[in-house]
Amino acid sequence: MHSPIVITGMGIISPLGCGVKPVWQRLTDGRSGIGRIDRFDVEDFPIRIAGLVPGIEQDPEAGFDPETVVEKKERKKLDPFTLYAYAAAQEALTQAGWAPSDESDQRATATVVATGIGGFTTITQAQKTLDSRGPKRISPFVVPAFLANMASGNLSIKYGFKGPLGCPVTACAAGVQAIGDGMRMIRSGEAEVALVGGTEACVDPLSLAGFNALKALSSNDADPERASRPFDRDRDGFVMGEGAGLMVIETLEHAEARGAKPLAMISGYGTSADAYHMTSGPEDGSGAAAAMRAALKMAGLEPSDIDYVNAHATSTPVGDRAEIASLRNVFGDKVGEVPVSSTKSATGHLLGAAGGVESIFTALAVMNDQLPPTLNLENVDETMADLDLVPNQTRNQSVQHAICNGFGFGGVNASLIVSKLP
Repeated sequence: MHSPIVITGMGIISPLGCGVKPVWQRLTDGRSGIGRIDRFDVEDFPIRIAGLVPGIEQDPEAGFDPETVVEKKERKKLDPFTLYAYAAAQEALTQAGWAPSDESDQRATATVVATGIGGFTTITQAQKTLDSRGPKRISPFVVPAFLANMASGNLSIKYGFKGPLGCPVTACAAGVQAIGDGMRMIRSGEAEVALVGGTEACVDPLSLAGFNALKALSSNDADPERASRPFDRDRDGFVMGEGAGLMVIETLEHAEARGAKPLAMISGYGTSADAYHMTSGPEDGSGAAAAMRAALKMAGLEPSDIDYVNAHATSTPVGDRAEIASLRNVFGDKVGEVPVSSTKSATGHLLGAAGGVESIFTALAVMNDQLPPTLNLENVDETMADLDLVPNQTRNQSVQHAICNGFGFGGVNASLIVSKLP
């Protein structure tokens, strides 16, 4: 019998602020992190809103302060997606009390940090420099800054983690897959501890224009906080967000042996492919359902054991409908009895970081017996009217086992089950 895999540390950088405690408080208070983009001129741009990580100047309580993460000279060499990962890792590792100094513990630590796009803003800025000032003005740090694996690479260098190093780049399922990969490494004996999750920082004119061309983004900029509205009949696309969510996972036996406090258990993980279409899943949600079933099987649970689903639901008409179809597929007639909410209503969609942040939200739901709400749910899509979508208000309710979903372009599906400690 395997020792259960537990979470011993968590760290968040998000549009709702930085730090697990203030972010959870704001999420359960029903606050939104969506606003107008102020980093570049969006006056004549089709998309003017995003979920940006607030700076310390605009949010003294929980804003992002890069000074506390890495010194100024080093920051020039790093893309923001790596900076966000640094900050989330610092919080998670501090809580877990994991700072290995001997070779065997360093070799036993895996670093698996996902991203959907990597250092995208570094690439677009470098292209501008190339066009305006020529190749001699390109920094030698451009390539090491934009490579997708450099968040995990830089973290392993910073902390001396010498075990397996990984970086799923599986679009919006990447964050959940990173946690699943870390679990597998612990199960197979390749690692004893893993720093896992996802990071993303690609709110940029080109990425916004690209997703807009796909008709994937909400253009509701008159009222940014109400633009992300999963499951609502008036939803018109997702709002792009940024941030990072990382956790430290290890076996319960390992945590207890070193005196670390386990927070929650990761009991199941499943992943699958739709093999269907580049950007949308099949209408019956069969691929996503297969991932959930695989997670249930690993956890030794039945669908009736699940008390809450943190849905992938991004607020696109097609995506939300396919996910609800997948839940019907798994839960059958009892689908209306399982509370389902989408925290993307508050944060926007963090792409490759979504699964990292939302897995932490799912763990907090289990730890605190609280269901975070689906904001802006005023008129439920009529095809979903029979579901319990936790509209607008946090609910206090016992949660023993919860599912977190992440689905991505290319037809990739991933599901994680977080459970109360045994």
